[in-house]
Amino acid sequence: MRLSCTLAVGALAVAAKQTCAFHVSAPAIAATSKTTFTSSTSAISGRHAATAVAPARGSRNVLQASLNVPGSGWVRGRAERVKSALVLNSGDATASAAGAAPAKEKTSTLKVGFYLFVWYSLTIGYNIYNKATLNRMNIPWILSTVQLAVGAVYVSLIWALGVRKAPKLSGDNLKAVLPLAALHTTSHIAAVVGLSAGAIGFVQIVKAGEPLFTALFSALFLGQIFALPVYAALLPVVGGVAIASLKELSFTWLAFGGAMTSNVAAASRGVLAKASMDKPKGENMDAGNLYGVMTILATIMLAPFAWLVEGKQVQGLYDAAVAAGHTKKTLAKGALLSGIFFYLYNEVAFYCLDAIHPVTHAVANTVKRVFLIAVSILVFGHKLTPLGSIGSAVAIAGVLLYSLAKQKFPDKK
Repeated sequence: MRLSCTLAVGALAVAAKQTCAFHVSAPAIAATSKTTFTSSTSAISGRHAATAVAPARGSRNVLQASLNVPGSGWVRGRAERVKSALVLNSGDATASAAGAAPAKEKTSTLKVGFYLFVWYSLTIGYNIYNKATLNRMNIPWILSTVQLAVGAVYVSLIWALGVRKAPKLSGDNLKAVLPLAALHTTSHIAAVVGLSAGAIGFVQIVKAGEPLFTALFSALFLGQIFALPVYAALLPVVGGVAIASLKELSFTWLAFGGAMTSNVAAASRGVLAKASMDKPKGENMDAGNLYGVMTILATIMLAPFAWLVEGKQVQGLYDAAVAAGHTKKTLAKGALLSGIFFYLYNEVAFYCLDAIHPVTHAVANTVKRVFLIAVSILVFGHKLTPLGSIGSAVAIAGVLLYSLAKQKFPDKK
């Protein structure tokens, strides 16, 4: 985690020097991140006491935690562990422990706040570089492959250098991870294709509909039925996405279809992960390593398809980009940094979301979308109609209500 955060800070420093190319200043991003840090840290106090005594998480919990980051509710059950830990500690605390509690609480709050700050900053950086690179060369399949390949090289290096223990996988272990990696690949390429055809803000609004598919697939394939208030919370999500789509000035079916396909793949991945939690995934398969293995497999799967779809177009689009005033260095740097930001924001998110309360997670995930919509407006000049703004707000509020309802109301099955 320390290595991820160190590299993340380095990447953010490089990004700050390059933001002028996207018509956005480093202070603007810093101000956004500062606001995020402030709003995030205020929601997480009171949770630290359970951290020291929470049970060790096995591969079962790691798998579910790792594969549901894009959606909400993956930390179901963690609240129960927190509650149990608090009960075990009550009555046993000494005067010394009580006196040390405020200091530990402050440390825990600052730690989680830092995680959220890095996660948000990397997410913003990824979306800026991703969209800017696509604007210069519209090759979403090739760019998606490059982004995954950058992550594959990164994780391979930290395994080779001994920074992190390399995973040990059998043939059966790979078979268990392969379907999840395929869905991860589909989710990523579909999202990038959507971004290539539409605004960041619009794609984020459509992607807010992911919980709808999660609820549907959970009922169909897992027999998991949620309480009525949970399903009721999905109504504003559907309505908000519909209104925002109808009034979106830059609406294209490719952008809408890409974002929706990403939703289906991400929701399927989460449901499949839950269904296969009992299957062994190999040794040293913590959250970071599981994501690393998935990234390597995704790169191998996507590369041939990307070349078949866009291979013949690359030279022509490159020549056009150079003729438009973009240098080879600028194009390569944009693709490379988008890959670094993509991998690091996902890896940091695993650790970040594993350290916070479910309610805080729901709020943080919702606030993240708000910031990305703001980035779309401020950096790329995305314009929202009044009705489109209302639809966006309703959809985001619905996602938050859905996440909170899932935590409050137990499943019927």
